[in-house]
Amino acid sequence: MLKPRLCVQNTIRQCQFLQTRSRRAYATETVLARDPVTLPDVATMAVSSGEGKTGYYQDEGMAAIRKYKPRTPGVRHLRRPINDHLYLGRAHIPLTYPRKGQHIGGRNSSGKVAVRHRGGGAKRRIRVVDFARMAPGKHLVERIEHDPGRSAHIALLSRPKNLKEEEDDTRQVPVGDGIKRVREMPKDRIYSYIVAPQGMRTGELVESFRAGVPKRLLDELGASADAGMIAAKTAWRGNCLPLHMIPTGTIVYNIGLYRGKSAQLCRAAGTYAMVVNKNDEDEKAARYVDVRLQSGEVRKISRDACATVGVGSNANHNKAQLGKAGRSRHLGIRPTVRGVAMNACDHPHGGGRGKSKGNVHPVSIWGQPTKSGYKTRKKRNINRFVVTARPRTQGRKQKQEARKR
Repeated sequence: MLKPRLCVQNTIRQCQFLQTRSRRAYATETVLARDPVTLPDVATMAVSSGEGKTGYYQDEGMAAIRKYKPRTPGVRHLRRPINDHLYLGRAHIPLTYPRKGQHIGGRNSSGKVAVRHRGGGAKRRIRVVDFARMAPGKHLVERIEHDPGRSAHIALLSRPKNLKEEEDDTRQVPVGDGIKRVREMPKDRIYSYIVAPQGMRTGELVESFRAGVPKRLLDELGASADAGMIAAKTAWRGNCLPLHMIPTGTIVYNIGLYRGKSAQLCRAAGTYAMVVNKNDEDEKAARYVDVRLQSGEVRKISRDACATVGVGSNANHNKAQLGKAGRSRHLGIRPTVRGVAMNACDHPHGGGRGKSKGNVHPVSIWGQPTKSGYKTRKKRNINRFVVTARPRTQGRKQKQEARKR
């Protein structure tokens, strides 16, 4: 006798229903990178991830990078720095304005293309960042945010309105935890954005001493108010000071060039400089402070110019990989076409049969030589504020000399 056919269709539907209800999660394992302020020369640490899980990509310099399971081709090569402390909501709208106009596509005032390979991209709002930091008093760090217009992170600071210098801020706790979205910020406070240093978190207090040392600090120190004691109370991470108040050997960023002006140097992610010499022995030379930049250049800067203690945040910004061309288009970057692939009327390397550039030396689209050591810098344009020029020709010539040795 034949057996009755089993009803398998209902069982399959139930299994399919269970599969659709289970959400695919991109599990990650993270590791915190060491602070480049305290340990500038850090060793490489290798940590193994578990089987079947997504881990992090560990590169030289203790870079903690998150990678994803290759469920789609767009995330196979996606690499992002770990920034789990960033705020998830929108920016503080009163400190932003929309990024609009024809300049977004690389056009000038006449509508012609001035900068190639730009156009499109997602809508943005430009954040108004305070690079001068003239307001005295303690400021509370409400949250750390991502700024689409720069590589470093920004911090939202707040201070109460009509607060006297000798009074203390009554609210020392930020609104929310700094990560979850906050519907509305209190209106009894003044808000501002600054470039956040590496390691700054929600709830910290920062202060600007560009207007001088406050009276409350002098009263606290009393008779021992010398330069060393004042530096021990003021030269903290995130504080803005004149260069003559910063001790020698301190790592700083957001450096100004003139008295009363805003910061101009070391504003990108992971950038910093070091205060080398204050020239205290010479009265005329003491008007300037020697600062060594990351390129190795030592420059004279006014002693009254501003600087912030620390390193620019998001130091692992250069380790990121977009993973696909679409993310580059979302950033407003258009494709770059090789000159050999163009026609002869569009580029000096264009035209001809095959991949030949017609026995022409490498030049740009405007005919300027791009290789063979062609110099473009003017010889007579000497900067008198440069004490020691940055080391040049450290690429191919240095490798050749190392081989000879």
